[in-house]
Amino acid sequence: MSQTMMSLRRSSTVQAEPVEQPQYLTFRVGGEIYALEIIHIKEIIEYGGLTEVPMMPRFLRGVINLRGAVVPVIDLAVRFGRATTEIGKRSCIVIVEAEYGDDWHDLGVIVDSVEEVLELRPEDIEPPPAFGAQLRSEFIRGMGKIEGRFVIVLALEHVLSIDEMAELASAQKQIDPDLES
Repeated sequence: MSQTMMSLRRSSTVQAEPVEQPQYLTFRVGGEIYALEIIHIKEIIEYGGLTEVPMMPRFLRGVINLRGAVVPVIDLAVRFGRATTEIGKRSCIVIVEAEYGDDWHDLGVIVDSVEEVLELRPEDIEPPPAFGAQLRSEFIRGMGKIEGRFVIVLALEHVLSIDEMAELASAQKQIDPDLES
């Protein structure tokens, strides 16, 4: 009888499945806090081992060897129209996966420091501001509200746009001619 009661209780009690909130990695660039959805993040590595590549766009600081793969490294500050990032003790490279055509490519982005991983509910993300932002509006997916402050949630597909991805892919191919298109 207790088994029947147990099954009745389960069936009569409506339990919502826990919904996982999207997680975001927060980091600093030029004093501002930004966030990227963690689904795009592969790893975070110490800054170093960067090889400069001549005649590349200014925002492309160079490439690194990541377990045998050539990975372009982008200076987000320069990409955002600011001065070159000054490398400090907490500077690091965040390795992200970005889609280009039908393929996924690893890219490194230089950040001043990594802050934390946090959950943001969709209702905690406001639309990007129409004006007044220090970034191009297409770079901003929204403004995340966290404990009374805002975090700029980046739109990775725009920050690393198709045109610039093509430049990066071309640079990668010049460095490693064995890569296939």
